[in-house]
Formats: sequence, structure tokens, C-alpha cells
Amino acid sequence: MSFQTSALLLSWAAIVLLALVVAGLVRQVHALNQGPRAGESPLGLAPGTRAPGFDRLGPGLLLFLDVDCGVCAEVLDAAGTLGRPVHAIFAHAAPAAPGVTVLANERDGLFDDYAVPATPFAVLVDARGRVRAAEPVGSTEALRELLGDTGLLGDTEVTR
Repeated sequence: MSFQTSALLLSWAAIVLLALVVAGLVRQVHALNQGPRAGESPLGLAPGTRAPGFDRLGPGLLLFLDVDCGVCAEVLDAAGTLGRPVHAIFAHAAPAAPGVTVLANERDGLFDDYAVPATPFAVLVDARGRVRAAEPVGSTEALRELLGDTGLLGDTEVTR
């Protein structure tokens, strides 16, 4: 077998392997877009659920963050300008953030109580102590969208 034939066969094998990998990734993305199936738990607590730790935190925006996460710092900065109570909750050590209540070393506490799958993760808690929304926020735009979708912009409630 010549070098050219071997290279051609190896190229086709690589193309077939890549096609299988891409098909698997497309299947994964499709499954993620479908949302949780029966028997799977949703991300975080369901809306309407009693908010754990409400007596010590009160109403507002809870941001579950990590110091090693670059997007988390951007989300925290954006949250500080929203004009609402913001609680930054870190699994381990936490940096200081002006105008924001910071809680550190909550890996086995609030992270577990709110079923946080990854950071940054936002939870909106209303004045009655109920979860209004809980979802990952991968950007400042996603955070603003979450606040807009729930009808809470600043301290006013928006009617639709």
C-alpha cells in the first residue's frame, strides 16, 4: 500500500470519527434545549418554593459565584448597579464587593440548599420568601434578561 493510499484511508477514518463526535454533540445540545425530562430535577429550586435562609438573607437577588470564574466578576459588577438588594454567595473565600452583602464558605450551606449546579447562578427571592426564578446566568445580559422576564426591574414590579 502506498503512502498516498494510507494517508487517504487515515483521512477518511478521521472524517468519520469527527462526524460521530459532531452527531453526539448535536444530540447533547438538543437534549439540553428540551429541558429536564420526567424524573430529572430542574436546575435550582422551582419557582414558588420557600427560599432557604430567608430569615438571614431577606428578599433580593442571590448570586452564587466563584472567585476563579471570570464571568462571575462581571455578573457581580452588573448586579451592584441594579438598585436592589444583592447577596453574593461564594463556596469558599470571597472578595469584598461594595454595596453587596457577601457570604463566604457556603459550599455545604446555601449552595446545597439552593441546588446550585454551577456558577454564576442567580436566584430571585420575593418579599414573601418565595423563589421567583432560579437559573444560570452566563453573562450580564442573561442577568438582565432574568430580571426582565420575572417582571422585576429595580424595586418596581412591571405588569404585563
